[in-house]
Order: sequence, then C-alpha cells, then structure tokens
Amino acid sequence: MAKRKTAYVCAECGADYPRWQGQCNDCGAWNSISEFVISPAKANGDVRRSGYAGQTVAQVQTLDSIDLTALPRFSSGFLELDRVLGGGVVPGSAILIGGSPGAGKSTLLLQTMCKLAQQHEALYVTGEESLQQVALRAHRLGLPTNKLKLLAETSVESICEMALAQRPKIVVIDSIQVMHMADVQSAPGSVSQVRESAAYLTRFAKQQQIAILMVGHVTKDGSLAGPKVLEHCIDCSMMLEGDSDSRFRTLRGQKNRFGAVNELGVFAMTEKGLREVSNPSAIFLSREEQPSPGSSVMVVWEGTRPLLVEIQALVDYSQMANPRRLAVGLEQNRLAMLLAVLHRHGNVQMNDQDVFVNVVGGVKVAETGADLALLLSMVSSFRNQPLPKELIVFGEVGLAGEIRPVPNGVDRLAEAAKHGFTRAIVPMANVPKQPIKGMEVRGVKRLAEALEAL
Repeated sequence: MAKRKTAYVCAECGADYPRWQGQCNDCGAWNSISEFVISPAKANGDVRRSGYAGQTVAQVQTLDSIDLTALPRFSSGFLELDRVLGGGVVPGSAILIGGSPGAGKSTLLLQTMCKLAQQHEALYVTGEESLQQVALRAHRLGLPTNKLKLLAETSVESICEMALAQRPKIVVIDSIQVMHMADVQSAPGSVSQVRESAAYLTRFAKQQQIAILMVGHVTKDGSLAGPKVLEHCIDCSMMLEGDSDSRFRTLRGQKNRFGAVNELGVFAMTEKGLREVSNPSAIFLSREEQPSPGSSVMVVWEGTRPLLVEIQALVDYSQMANPRRLAVGLEQNRLAMLLAVLHRHGNVQMNDQDVFVNVVGGVKVAETGADLALLLSMVSSFRNQPLPKELIVFGEVGLAGEIRPVPNGVDRLAEAAKHGFTRAIVPMANVPKQPIKGMEVRGVKRLAEALEAL
C-alpha cells in the first residue's frame, strides 16, 4: 500500500509548502497554512483522488472538432438570474453563489429548482437542513413540490454516485462548506475539504454534463469562506447581497466564463420568496416631489444594462480640526481626490466642511462615471441650491479638471429619457450625433464648464 503524503496549503492563495510555516511567501498572509493530505496515485496512472462509476479518460481533440450544439443554455426560470449567468445555465458548468446568512440563497435556489423540475430532472442536495425543513419552506412559499428530488447527504462521493443513477440536468449543493471526502483527513469546512470537494464536483459536472450550483458561506468581512482556489476552479461566482432591514436583494456576478462580469440582478424579498425586479431604476429613484440640495441622478453601467441611481451629498461646517470624509457606496479615496480637483479647478474650497456622500438604495458604484454627478451634488449641498429634478449627469473627472467620456454614453442617455429626464450634462465626447427626442444634452470639456452649466 502506498504511503500517504502530506503537504501544507495556504488558504488565501493556494501555495503549497513541504512543511508548516507561519507566513505564506507568495501572498504574505499569516497563519493561513494548514495541513493537506495527498492521496496516492492509482496504479493505472489515474492521479485523481477517487473515482466514480462512469468516469472516462480524457482524450486529445482539435479545437474545430468540438461539437457546440450539444451545450445549449437553458433558462433558470428567473430572467434576472439568467442575466447574471450570461443568458441561462450552461450544462456542465460549476456555479457558486455566496451571501451573508439570511440573504436568501437557499430560498432563491429552492424556487429555481422547483421551477426547473417541471421541465427537467433536478436534484436538490441539502447538507445543513433536514428534508422536512426544506419541504416546509417550499410549502410556505407555495412552490410546486411534486417533481423536485431531494437528498440529505454530505459525502461528495455518495452524491456523485446518486447523480449518476438519477441523471439530473442540474444539481444544487447546499452548502459546499459541509461537504466532505473520505480521502481527505480533515474536518468538513476546512481548507483541504472545501478545496477537494469543489474540485471533485467541478470535474464531475464537466465530464457528465450536469450543471452544479454550490452554496458558499461568507466570512465576517463579507468574502467567500474557504480557500481562494475555490473561486478559481468554478466557472461562475455570484454574490447575493442585501441588508436584513431591506426587502431588496442584489445578485452580482463576480466571475463568469460564459458571460459578462459584474452583471447585476435585482430581487425583492416577499412572503412568497424572492421576486425579480424588472425595472431596478424605479426602486432606486424614489425621489421627493420637491428637489432638495445635494441630490443628483446619474446612470451607471452594470454588466450589460444601464441603471439609474441617486447620489446624495451633505456638506456641513465642521467643528473638528480634521473634517470628516465619509462615503457609502463609493470609494473613499476617490472622494478625497475629487475634493482636491474641485478646489483646484472649480475654485470651491471645502477644507473646513464635513462631507458625507451616499448612494441611495445600497448600490455600490465602482465606475468612474459617477465623478461629475458626485461633484455637482457636493456643490449643490455646499451652496444650498437644489439641482433641477429633470437633470441627469455622468462623466469622469480627471486630475487636470477635464471631463472624460464614459462607455455606452448614448445608451445611458436613452435609459434616462425613458424615465422622464429632459436635461443632461455629459462629457463632450458622449454627446449623441442624433438628438434624443425630448432631451436637451449639454456637453462639457472642463469642470468649470459643468459648474457654469448649472
């Protein structure tokens, strides 16, 4: 019998070491290296950890000989989920969905599987709840339960054997942190167990053309629990976000080999489960009848569609030696940089003012197209003068005070026109060649021009 070998793997970057050490040399993380047992290679040359029935040997093929017609996407039943996935579920893909406790991961997947079970063979594997608990939730949500197959199991090998017998088209694993393999000598949820279980399930999905959706837990800082290799081996990674006091949930794609990255899907939590929101801009634009100072509306580009969001700013005299700079939904360092640009090129000084900015609805804006809208909202609050209610603003602001264009400018303006906006201040390069009906577009090249346009 071959002797088992032991390696030490970093949970952050996946680097291997022959012995334990306190710090990883690759990523610099401390106390992230844990023991990992390597199973011996098979006598026939198969170096996989353990086999399952129906496992085939890989063959070399040319790229043009691969048949693509055998992998048509199929809908999940939710248009918003299909959007984040890139147009639907790809057979043989491994999908990971994470989120904080209570965000609605299990609810969303149970609704999806009950819908898919009406047309395809579907298997829901629960490792954290009993079958009675899953059935009780489905009954409470009023879902069709006559065709969905359930399995309470935490052994990866047993799950794959059952999937081979049932031949489902899609399988849900809830969750990957409670799965374990017999060859890995560590507790479920450890780095080695999560890594090997995810790799085994991903290999099984691709060889058997069965789509697998895995639920992942998150740590206290909001990142996915387990090794970083977990996000590398799967095909698609999504994060379900939402506060417990808010009824809206956002599903954001962080990695997708079959579609656009950073695609956003919006859901509303109801007593009957999650309901998709077809017009997200409407929920983020719940504005007052009378415009108030410090509020501006911009169009962000999320994945493949524009989204209207409201940016609010509050500028007030500071009683402290160092005025506070607080940004919620925006990058903190970019706020400080824009304040310096506003002072230098806009001749507006806020050195003695507290500045608080917020994106309404809990949306996180990462693109630079929000620069101009943020600056104008701060100036509006500082001067106590509201911006016109029908005004839309977007554009990137450079350190020299220039207004740079943003991608998909015409599509952003068209989306704003659909929601009744009649005026726009945009970069000069984003002014459409053909006028948009019912909208007056003002193009600016410098920050001073944008302030004069108000």
